This record gives sequence, structure tokens and C-alpha cells, in this order.
Amino acid sequence: MGQRIVRAMIIVSTDGSCLRNPGGAIGWAWVNHEGPTMSGGESSGTNQIAELRALFEAVVAHPGDEPLLIESDSQYAIKCASEWLPSWKRKGWKTASGGAVKNLELVQGIDRVITDRVGPVRFRWVRGHVGNHYNEVADKLAGEAARAIVSGDIASVPLAVPTAELSVKKEMTVVNPSYKEKSTTAIEPEDLFTLF
Repeated sequence: MGQRIVRAMIIVSTDGSCLRNPGGAIGWAWVNHEGPTMSGGESSGTNQIAELRALFEAVVAHPGDEPLLIESDSQYAIKCASEWLPSWKRKGWKTASGGAVKNLELVQGIDRVITDRVGPVRFRWVRGHVGNHYNEVADKLAGEAARAIVSGDIASVPLAVPTAELSVKKEMTVVNPSYKEKSTTAIEPEDLFTLF
């Protein structure tokens, strides 16, 4: 049987950490399953802000037309970006009960970077602290970043919502028969996106 050509799928795990929730130093991190990692933090925030910031930074760092799958152990972050955001936007950034959306600047930033990204973005919840390698690495990096903020080893970097169009990168990848064994999921990328 011949090889099948599909667009490469980028899989990134994200996590956030708050040393004292709310109000303590926060750290966020993302881990590309086949490449780099990145982390950072701020001097004050909440766990929810840290989780959302990790998701935001992961999307910003992975522009292009390849499908992007974000894995997170935060159901809040996943639901914000995939389920609740479209409804909040339609309602003028109000919740179902008519209240203000929490962390609005960050949620609107997530909306912007997902909308501006050429390729699709999907989300998958993973259980935290059960040995998922990439989730554990993201958790470790986020905690280290929060502690580094407190110690002064790194400086806070404020949220910078991009205003310019994200760049487009076009590449094709040949997926060989061992793809399913090497992948973090046994579902082909096209099928994975229909699940969400």
C-alpha cells in the first residue's frame, strides 16, 4: 500500500500554575510534542489566567495552515476557547447569565489569534498528573516559571495580542505506516478534528 500524504498536525501541550490562587505569581508553558517549549509568567494572577495564557501563547507560537491540536488538563481553558467563546462573542462578551466574561482581554486575545490563524485549532482535554509525558513537562515548566518570577530570575511579560496577520507556512508531510504507533493519538488527523 502506498504512503498517504496529509498535512502535518502540530500537537502542543499547555499548562498553567499559580503559586497562591488568586493573586500569586503565575507561570505558563507550552510543549510542542516534536519540537520546542516555551514558558513565562507574571507577578500576579490566577490559575485560570495562567491556563488561558498558556493556550494563547501556544497558538501565537504556531502560526500557519497546519492543523494545531492543543492538549490541556484545564477543562476551563478548553471550554473557554472552544465552547463558550463563540457564545460570549455573539452576546457582546456577556455570559449566559448576562454577567461580564472573566479575563476578557485574554479571552478576546485567544479569539483573535485563533481567528487569524489560517489552519484549524482544536482542543483535547487530558487528565493531569497521571504520567502523560508532555503534560508533565508543561506542568513542570509552568511551576518553574512562576517560581522564577518570584525569585526575580525572569521578568513578567505582559500579554501582547498580535494585531498583524499571522504568517502562513505551507508544507506537506508524508505519513508512513508507523505513524499511528509514533503519534500521541491513534486517530488520523482528519478524524480527530471531527470529534471536536
